[in-house]
Order: sequence, then C-alpha cells, then structure tokens
Amino acid sequence: MSSTSRAGRPKASSRETLAEAACELFLERGYDATSVADITQRAGVSRSSFFNYFSSKSDVLWSGLDDRISRAVEDLVTVPADRGGAEVRRILTGLVDGFAPDSLALAMTNSSAMGLDDELEQDAALRQARLAAALADLARRSGVAPLPADIVAATWSAAVLAAVRAWAEGGAGRGSVGDRFADAVRMIDRLPWGSAPRLIDGADETA
Repeated sequence: MSSTSRAGRPKASSRETLAEAACELFLERGYDATSVADITQRAGVSRSSFFNYFSSKSDVLWSGLDDRISRAVEDLVTVPADRGGAEVRRILTGLVDGFAPDSLALAMTNSSAMGLDDELEQDAALRQARLAAALADLARRSGVAPLPADIVAATWSAAVLAAVRAWAEGGAGRGSVGDRFADAVRMIDRLPWGSAPRLIDGADETA
C-alpha cells in the first residue's frame, strides 16, 4: 500500500519531497528564516535523510542541475582534445536536454519573494565556475592559448546558466532549456570552438 503526501498524492521520493517543502517554506518565511530543521519537519523526513541528498539548504534547489553538471564535467575530462568543438557542443547540449528543474525554476521566478536574489547569484556563479574550469582544461588540451581558453570556457559555461534562467523566466510551455541553449550557441558561434582557428596553438589573436 503506497503512502501519500499531505495533499493526498502518491508520495514522491525524499529528494523531491524535501525540494517541495523547501520551496514552500522559502515562499512563506523567506530563505534566511528557514532552517534545515524546518525543511525536514515540513517534509516529514529525518535530518540525516536531508544530508544524504544535500550539503546545505541552497543545494535543495540546485540538485537536478548539479547532477547534470557533474556528468558533463566527467565527460569533458575524458575528451583528449576537441579542436573543432564538436564534443563540447555534444556534451553541453546533453547537459540541458530534457532538463525541467521544478524547484530551481520556481526559485528563479520567485527569488525576491523567497529572499533568494543574492543566494541564487552566488550559487549560479559557483556552478558556472565549476563547468568553466573543465571547459578551459579541455580548451588548453586542444591547443587553445591560455587566455582565450579561459574566455571561451567562461562564455560556454555562462551560456548554460543563462539558458536555464531564460527558460525559467519564460514560463512553463514556452520552449525548453535546450531551445534557449541553442539560441545562446548561435550567439557564440564565432568564438574559438566556432570559427577562430587563429586562437589555436598559442597563435597571437591580434595578429
């Protein structure tokens, strides 16, 4: 016999239940006034269960994207070189494909009401930096000079986070994260992994 949630629906996983409880409390009380204990009490799970899934209360919102970034970083590390950028495009497109971050989208569209503006900005920067580091390493392995490697990596990682935010702010039913990422890719097609071979092998891009 399956258990049910407070609303009488089939009970979701503990991770989903915690995310739902956190969003409810952030809307009701604000982010700073909500503790991990408040979230676990609302979700009906133990404190230890919370930390089985998350390291902090802000991670509740990011867990779906974090899992995808982790897989993308693992894939990027295994690519020996990618002079044309085909693997970068494939891996990052896979990262956003089919992504539907309910709790993150809710937080992004209600960040002021939840008191999350600063927290979301800081958390997004951390995710972007993690992805950018893996991209920059691959760019350097591919022969891109250090400075443009850092620049192009920051641009591609920013495109991923910007696509998620644009999708969330666009509202349900208005395309996908993948659509927004495709828009971003079209904007950066002239960067090194697009059509700038003079940045390869340490050549002087100003020459």
